[in-house]
Amino acid sequence: MTTQTPARPQLIDLHPPSADMHRLVQDGLQREPRQLPAWFLYDNKGSRLFDQICQQPEYSLTRTEIALLESAATDMARAIGSGVIVEFGAGSARKVGPLLEAMQPSAYVALDISAEHLRQSTSALQTQHPGVPMLGICCDHSQLDVLPDHPLIRGTRRVGFFPGSSLGNFTRDEAIALLRRFRDLLDGGPLLLGLDQPKSRSRMEAAYNDAAGISAAFAYNLLQRLNKDLGANFNPDTFRYEAVWQEAESRVRMALISEGNQTVLVAGEPWTFSAGQPLVTEYSVKYSVKMALELAKDAGWRWCQRWHDPADDLSLHWLEAAD
Repeated sequence: MTTQTPARPQLIDLHPPSADMHRLVQDGLQREPRQLPAWFLYDNKGSRLFDQICQQPEYSLTRTEIALLESAATDMARAIGSGVIVEFGAGSARKVGPLLEAMQPSAYVALDISAEHLRQSTSALQTQHPGVPMLGICCDHSQLDVLPDHPLIRGTRRVGFFPGSSLGNFTRDEAIALLRRFRDLLDGGPLLLGLDQPKSRSRMEAAYNDAAGISAAFAYNLLQRLNKDLGANFNPDTFRYEAVWQEAESRVRMALISEGNQTVLVAGEPWTFSAGQPLVTEYSVKYSVKMALELAKDAGWRWCQRWHDPADDLSLHWLEAAD
């Protein structure tokens, strides 16, 4: 009996250059409140820290979503059909395994902002699923206009996968724009969208401010990345981390709060922070079922089916492009 040797996953690097990062930082620091794109958090170190966040007892989203996928993947495959699975923001690619087993796709395409993390995750996944050809695309999927022309993608039905409630990092208008972008990238194919739902304030805030301090380290790493990549001189000790549930917006706001008046240089340009001024590292919007259906409709998607965990904490929504 012979053992199938997995092929090596291919990688296409479309990571935004440093000049684009500088422009985005300038734009973000001019906003009120100041906020940088969430993908800035995910350099190689940040991606590793996020993987650790997902293992913390306060952060149940990942465990719950994986369990839901393991229990419902066969039903999802039967309903949605197959093709090439395109995962947006793949990260460690820990969730797609049950879909690969159930859907038997022609290929798996993983999009993520960290090239090194993408290389590691697709290599590990390829070993587990040697019969599925794999392609990694390092990019900011929120700005991608078209998937690269590649034999694994060309002429094949595309099934989108966007788990982890990552859509919650975007404002409503940004989320609508992103879902419309996904319609184009998937060329009319369906989307399996994971969304976390509102829970108690205590659960929400604990999930993003774990006792081990990993969430705080994840946020502080943003400053370290700006120091490294853009020659900034942020002192993490002069900022404190907080995660606050904002009921009216149905979201958790994560931010680094300036402890005093200070001036920081970024690429040689001075930026003044006043005491108490926040630098928002990310938002995490929580979608009720009603909110999710309205969002999908406004973005040009037709809602088909919903799967949820026993406690109804999160959902996976099957969406089809509306005519």
